[in-house]
Amino acid sequence: IWQIEIPKISLIATIAEGTTKDILNHYVGHFEKTQKEQGNIGLAAHNRGYEVNYFQNLRLLGKGDEIKYKHNEFEKIYEVEKCRIIKDTDWSYLENTEENMLTLITCVENQPEYRRCIQAIEKEEEIY
Repeated sequence: IWQIEIPKISLIATIAEGTTKDILNHYVGHFEKTQKEQGNIGLAAHNRGYEVNYFQNLRLLGKGDEIKYKHNEFEKIYEVEKCRIIKDTDWSYLENTEENMLTLITCVENQPEYRRCIQAIEKEEEIY
């Protein structure tokens, strides 16, 4: 099991290794140079114009929205911290971090030189 779930935008999608056009035509893609469980996990998907557009409503996310991420037995909940527009050449958001986070990247509508970048931080487990 490798998947992402974003309740606010009713998204449940399977993740596959890589970000080639073929992968993104069927799955949410995992940036191969990023982590899978600890540190910064980088994911990408189409948002329009393709058969599968998993990130079409990413722009509706805001600070505090939850993202669930599963990789085999590993399962975490992340909370959106930052939503920004970055240059398509800016890969700094995918660098590994001490902090456990998810970085979601997709295109910006009608602006091919930019990308929408959502970063979510691992939510602390509440202890009762």
